[in-house]
Amino acid sequence: MPYAIRIHETGGPEKLQWEEVQVGDPGPGEVRVRNTAIGLNYIDTYHRSGLYPLQLPITLGSEGAGVVEAVGPKVKGLKVGDRVAYANPIGAYAEVLLRPAEKLVKIPAGIDDKVAAAIMLKGMTSWYLCRRTYKVKKGDTILVHAAAGGVGQILCQWAKHLGATVIGTVGSEEKAALAKKAGCKHVIVTSKEKFSERVKQITKGKGVPVVYDGVGKDTFMDSLDCLAPLGLMVSFGNASGPVPPFNLGVLAQKGSLFLTRPTLATYTNKREDLERAARELFAVVKSKAVKISISQTYPLREAAQAHRDLEARKTTGSTVLLP
Repeated sequence: MPYAIRIHETGGPEKLQWEEVQVGDPGPGEVRVRNTAIGLNYIDTYHRSGLYPLQLPITLGSEGAGVVEAVGPKVKGLKVGDRVAYANPIGAYAEVLLRPAEKLVKIPAGIDDKVAAAIMLKGMTSWYLCRRTYKVKKGDTILVHAAAGGVGQILCQWAKHLGATVIGTVGSEEKAALAKKAGCKHVIVTSKEKFSERVKQITKGKGVPVVYDGVGKDTFMDSLDCLAPLGLMVSFGNASGPVPPFNLGVLAQKGSLFLTRPTLATYTNKREDLERAARELFAVVKSKAVKISISQTYPLREAAQAHRDLEARKTTGSTVLLP
């Protein structure tokens, strides 16, 4: 029988269990996939810790790539042997799994499985952030937090490709070099200087039209000070912890600001949106406008160590688990 990484209770990385699982034949609208690569994401740690509650027990993991092993009734457009990738529903930390066919996309020639697994969640997140939540355009100056992270490196490259000047924040000099390589014209090391003051210097006091913040608690309030009047605060993650409740009147005081808390699930809920996201993502990766850095790989059964390293900020770029 195949194995998977599952949790029976929430907590630290030690709660991740390597277990045999029963995977049956695909039902109507389903496909059985043998994973070849699985993406590691910060949201996986939220599911494991209980920050984002799930019904237990459950197999973790939000993105992966593999080969179709079997096709259920009423499935169109997929056959045994097709290379496919997916982001959501949860359950990717497995050797073999069942997936809704409507949530799978075919991997085009020229994109290998590890890259596909690493970009479905992070890459499509970057897609909706810069193409839909706020449409980045030539001449924009934008702020991206955690610019050396998995989403950060993709988002910064994509925004630069669209003609924006990118300001990125990082936690160390080592990560500053990665952010520069990812297209940041200005890199702020947050352990050395106050990023809100530096952003005001760079923009000559004007501020930026959008802040992309996947860090959360530690950066949220100072990020509001980086925005131009009518600017948009995009809070899409909580790497430092969830943003505490705050008075909405602050948005008025700081320039009639806008605030959104988007999710990939909403932006790709319709099949046509998922197909568009994947198509545009694969296109910028194939053209090399966005280069994918897979900096670490771990055996799937060592997912607990991967979680420890991710939470300790020891990883850079994308991390892939290999079944």
